[in-house]
Amino acid sequence: MKYYEYTKEMLQKELENQMEIYNEYKARNLSYDMTRGKPGADQLDICMEMLDTKYLNNCKSQANLDCRNYGVLDGIPEAKQLFAEILNVTPKQVIVCGNASLNIMHDMISRFLLLGVGNNAKPWCKNEKVKFLCPVPGYDRHFAICELYGIEMINVPMDDNGPDMDLVEKLVANDEAIKGMWIVPKYSNPSGIVYSDNVISRLASMKCAADDFRIFCDDAYTVHFLDNEPAKQANIISECAKAGNPDRAIIFTSTSKITFPGAGISAYASSEANIECFVKWMGIQTIGHDKLNQLRHVNFLKNYDGVIEIMKKQAEILKPKFEAVLNVLDEKLSGLDILQWTIPHGGYFISIDTLEGCAKRVVSLAKECGVALTPAGATFPYKKDPNDKNIRIAPSFPPSSQITMPIEVLCVCIKIASLEKLLNN
Repeated sequence: MKYYEYTKEMLQKELENQMEIYNEYKARNLSYDMTRGKPGADQLDICMEMLDTKYLNNCKSQANLDCRNYGVLDGIPEAKQLFAEILNVTPKQVIVCGNASLNIMHDMISRFLLLGVGNNAKPWCKNEKVKFLCPVPGYDRHFAICELYGIEMINVPMDDNGPDMDLVEKLVANDEAIKGMWIVPKYSNPSGIVYSDNVISRLASMKCAADDFRIFCDDAYTVHFLDNEPAKQANIISECAKAGNPDRAIIFTSTSKITFPGAGISAYASSEANIECFVKWMGIQTIGHDKLNQLRHVNFLKNYDGVIEIMKKQAEILKPKFEAVLNVLDEKLSGLDILQWTIPHGGYFISIDTLEGCAKRVVSLAKECGVALTPAGATFPYKKDPNDKNIRIAPSFPPSSQITMPIEVLCVCIKIASLEKLLNN
């Protein structure tokens, strides 16, 4: 039976039963961390060979550049080539940086606020307001950047194809203060959605009141598949160029979950005109990023096919964890009509929606029982989920042998919160 079909007496009895189970779990003094999409140690072990000095090739690039020294702002040529293959652009459209794409996104926002988007454009900070569209549920660190700089965020709901494009097109066409939009187009954080080609095309071609509108495309999971190969998707930079808006999109990515999150390499891609402008700005900020790390990565990964081989090994570890989570959710909650969940084919997360008004209670109950989850509301701007129902599950960090226990605890917490809500209605 669905919980909605229970009588008050049945609901109360079921709540008492679930509280007994909950207290049994609580007495075990459990400790599980499912707060962030951190790779497990077994995933990090895949690339340990890369630390061998042979991959530094005597510190010389293919063009005989000494990577120990200053210079080469936009990255060594072979690293630019590697990311061009990953992002399906040309090397001239790529800049290779340090270990974190989040750092590049933060810097890009601050530059646009202070300097404008390039070509003597008006700095965003000179406007009375700056607004960003934020597909939700989304990535908390994107929202944190906007909040830090006082950028007003507007929620945009998503379906299985991506953001609600009718709403997006209406908003950008009528509000010049909307200067940007965050997107995670492939295996979105946290839902795992892959934007349809139609959505990509509409984003590229839509009419915007602000001629300096920019799409911040965080393609962190572009090769992070769980099945046999990455999902196919139209290239947003190419689509923007075809639509007559060549400078609109900037793609950000990194090797953070391909090799080592704390010691990878990152990159961003855009039109050649944008890249030329960005390199000038970089020349004032830095004399160059860690070219030895770029060299090591390229010699180890080699090319796109080499990246895919590494990602197949990653998937062999991750997929069983995702399947274990989904199996427990299905076994414990299917048919009760109190939870909806995504079934992603890539990325690092599973998104769940409780009954309205229950997410914070679920996270709190889980914490008291030793299971740490991403805070409820974190997947929305200002940490405010208007329906208090979305929770992000990160299955990657716990060992495979331990993944089912925290999800079983989570299911009990969901049942308790749902029963309490139904009893109070």
